[in-house]
Amino acid sequence: MAGQPFEVRIVGGVPVVSAPDEIDISNASEFRSALQSAAAGHPTIVADLSATEYCDSSGLNVLVRALRRAQEQGGEVRVVASTSAVLRILNVTGVGRILKVYANLADALADRAPTFVPTS
Repeated sequence: MAGQPFEVRIVGGVPVVSAPDEIDISNASEFRSALQSAAAGHPTIVADLSATEYCDSSGLNVLVRALRRAQEQGGEVRVVASTSAVLRILNVTGVGRILKVYANLADALADRAPTFVPTS
């Protein structure tokens, strides 16, 4: 939904971008800006989509582009996703196979093994 902020904070030395309940074309540019801001001086960032119920292709595109930028700097983008709708879109599109997807923020920050489980 437009107007909802993407909060950027540092947790344990890692930038975390918290996303609102929806990521779509109306706020994808804000998402991109937040991820770019978080990545300044930090090759690895976390996109926390744990509260996100809907993410369309524009949001996925932002994540993939952020991953490419991070990899150019020797880093990565870790994604926290726990809602069935977001996990499904990550699975259906294959984006979940190129991003590290975690069930919760603690695992993403600790870089424990990703817990992405494709949905059927």
